[in-house]
Amino acid sequence: MSTISQQVVAAGPAILHSAQTLDHTLRDASPAHVIETALKTVGREQLALVSSFGTESAALLKVMADVDPAIPVIFLDTGWLFEETLAYRDTLIAALGLRDVRSIKPLAEALSRQDPDRELWFSDPDACCRIRKVEPLARALKPFSAWINGRKRFQGGARAEIPVVEDDGNKLKFNPFANVSREEIEAIYELAKLPPHPLVASGYLSVGCMPCSSRTAPDEDARAGRWRGRPKTECGIHTTKTS
Repeated sequence: MSTISQQVVAAGPAILHSAQTLDHTLRDASPAHVIETALKTVGREQLALVSSFGTESAALLKVMADVDPAIPVIFLDTGWLFEETLAYRDTLIAALGLRDVRSIKPLAEALSRQDPDRELWFSDPDACCRIRKVEPLARALKPFSAWINGRKRFQGGARAEIPVVEDDGNKLKFNPFANVSREEIEAIYELAKLPPHPLVASGYLSVGCMPCSSRTAPDEDARAGRWRGRPKTECGIHTTKTS
């Protein structure tokens, strides 16, 4: 086991040190190299990729599949997703040969207790995201010591200055697409002939849950359609420690 791997096993300050060291090493690395390093650092059994199977997700999943299609992929099935997203998940699993996609749902008890009328998305969207995304993800990530996600700096807001590697409590969090441009993502789609999310043609540039996703105008930011009319810009899985 490498020195960094030994640090990852231990919780606390060692994780922060490992994240800083890895971020310095990988700050200009390609997405594939970032994923390869994550895999070598913690091993497949301790690494997961979290994907929404949204409008840009196929690019990261393609890069991961080229490295190792058996890396576990966690998909949060919130109960409010578009049918098109669920179908797209199945399409990409087949197209990319993904071997371990785990669809995680909210706890039935939490839904019946906190959102019995399915109106929480309107009255308290943060609470809705918490029981449908944040808590299920924390539960799903418990067996892992590191995870990969698809945030990019060009998405702006809280994402504008994300590192390539950061600490997430007692886990490492890899952002292999941090430095990637929108044009580079489009190139990955074109080169690999990846199918687009079905809702892109209808004007959805960023897709989450049905009640909180809307079409985006050509002159708007891609994520402008998420939680439209509210100050909310993140669901919480990237602003709350998962461990």
